[in-house]
Amino acid sequence: MIVRPATPDDVPAIAAIIAAHAERGEMLARPADQIREGLGDFVVCEHEGAVVACSSLVRYSPALAEIRSLAVADGVQRNGWGSAMVQALQERAREEGITTLFALTRAGPFFERLGFARCKRESFPEKVWRDCRFCPLRERCDEEAVAVTLDAGGGRPGEGR
Repeated sequence: MIVRPATPDDVPAIAAIIAAHAERGEMLARPADQIREGLGDFVVCEHEGAVVACSSLVRYSPALAEIRSLAVADGVQRNGWGSAMVQALQERAREEGITTLFALTRAGPFFERLGFARCKRESFPEKVWRDCRFCPLRERCDEEAVAVTLDAGGGRPGEGR
């Protein structure tokens, strides 16, 4: 399992993985030009020379970032690729001094197994202002917010240390 920063050569694979999930309504589509524009935020999992998973780290402030576009290719799910993506982004966030990492997701239990806690979407007005207000699903959003506090001991948002 190789987790690495995405390169321009990865854009078609990232777009295809995300598109497959978007076609089923599991996530929002991300056109190739949008992926290319934010390529520095993406990491990929590579297996036997092929990109099998992707995700991005979107920064809202020096202390707050979102895991976005987390997707695993059809046929290779449940092999740890998604967890590897989250762990890589958590490490990147820690290195950058980010203290709160969140996601809006339909896969709450997956994130909870990785130490995230459910919280209110309104806890992240930066997300609502930047992205949600333009989302075609905003009036019927079925995603839940999950977050984790990043520090030497991990933890959940709001826990004192």
